[in-house]
Amino acid sequence: MPEAAYHIELPVRRTSCVVFASPHSGRDYPDALLRRTVLDDLSVRSSEDAYVDRLFDCAPEFGAPLLAAGAPRAYVDLNRSAEELDPALIEGVRRGGHNPRVTSGLGVIPRVVANGRAIYRGKLTRDEAERRIAGVWRPYHAELQRQLAEAHRNHGMAVLIDCHSMPHEAVDGIARAGVRRPDIVLGDRFGSSAAAEVVDRVEAAFVAAGLKVVRNAPFAGAYVAQHYGRPSRAQHVVQVEIDRAIYMDERAICPNADFDAFRALLRDVVAEIAALGGAGEATVPLAAE
Repeated sequence: MPEAAYHIELPVRRTSCVVFASPHSGRDYPDALLRRTVLDDLSVRSSEDAYVDRLFDCAPEFGAPLLAAGAPRAYVDLNRSAEELDPALIEGVRRGGHNPRVTSGLGVIPRVVANGRAIYRGKLTRDEAERRIAGVWRPYHAELQRQLAEAHRNHGMAVLIDCHSMPHEAVDGIARAGVRRPDIVLGDRFGSSAAAEVVDRVEAAFVAAGLKVVRNAPFAGAYVAQHYGRPSRAQHVVQVEIDRAIYMDERAICPNADFDAFRALLRDVVAEIAALGGAGEATVPLAAE
């Protein structure tokens, strides 16, 4: 098992209803995974949202907690349901209804990394899958639920900013000639995971920083947004996808020369988002689910 299922950075004084979380930036690769994978040390990291936790690590300074995965996505995908088990990878799992994520190898225990490259040769036992879920998935989601519940209890609402990064080519399908490519994709599952007023505020924070923002294409939000987004109960989830090419060398999986400047740029964005629902602000209206 990784040394920690998650890392939590708490503010000295919690003044925000916002929780920032990074479920795919974990980089503690267990020896058991590295011994079993057919991939080299770089390829196995290719689906990791590398350094996203560092991009948002100023959140506690603005009164909001930051929850970050310890385990890597190749080991357990925290943005999947614990029930999304892949029969092509895990022994003893029966084929259920069609689930495109599981079919493509991206279940809770992934079978592949970026570009469909297989992680393993052969299958994993059901016991191994359950150990990973019990040791990593359940503790992370228990902590996430605790943080959201505390935010709601203290502020009457909770906003989860689910922080991710995307390959540069991910937006090729929506990019148009002569039009600036999106830097940020916000996902609210087409309005079902967050009130429009919340998403508008999040978008405005990124736009004010000079970033190009689109919504829900090509990423609308997955399990976390679907499971925790309850705008009718004043619990909102906005998924944030950042173009990796802005801040990192995607091939070498390391920060590029612009990393520090982009991290500094995001500081104002985080501050503005953390102010949502704060003292002196009107409560965000409830929206129907």
